[in-house]
Amino acid sequence: MTYPLRSIRRYPVKAMGGEALTQVALDARGLVGDRGFAVVDVDGKFASGKNTRRFRRRDAVFEYAASTTADGSVQVQRGDHGLWLVGEEELDADLSERMGASVRALPERDIPMQDGGQISIVGTASLAWCAERFGIDSDPRRLRVNLVVETDEPFVEEGWLGREITVGDARLRVVERIERCRTVDVAQDGTTAEGRLLKPLTKEREMSLAVYADVVAPAVIRVGDGVGLAG
Repeated sequence: MTYPLRSIRRYPVKAMGGEALTQVALDARGLVGDRGFAVVDVDGKFASGKNTRRFRRRDAVFEYAASTTADGSVQVQRGDHGLWLVGEEELDADLSERMGASVRALPERDIPMQDGGQISIVGTASLAWCAERFGIDSDPRRLRVNLVVETDEPFVEEGWLGREITVGDARLRVVERIERCRTVDVAQDGTTAEGRLLKPLTKEREMSLAVYADVVAPAVIRVGDGVGLAG
């Protein structure tokens, strides 16, 4: 069974809003340009919606959106308040003011900026099941996934765990379910996050929705490409 790839979304700066793409190149790390930067404080922790060993909760980061320019630079916008290129002092000053701490937008170095696997994937049938079951807005931007696949069976993507799939000419290995956190209930990336999602997911789905996959064979992938188990 082959399913069409419905959408591609990339997040140039971790935790900020992202950009919709019609095509993107994959490399050994995932989508080229995805989570290549993060907002980093003096302790080396990344701004996020949660507190962990690597992340520090700074919800102000959700006020910003990042996109890639024609020349490959990353630009950041905070509503109508400003538009900057990553690396400009004015951006770091605005981020620091909004977050009440000294922070900078920095590229990935020794510590990975991705949460788990390289690429996140969810099926439309899984989202529709959540919308009906939980009575919530199941916009995939709440999950910050990279790929949305048009499926006809809820959680079919979980059946790909431990197996290789093809996305157009690319080949991926699906490695794990994604355990969600409070971020799914935070307004972000243009969503309003209507209806609580984390609590019912915790009760009925072990907090999990969507899957991570790692790149086995890179290629350029496009919206409309077929997605299915590798032969």
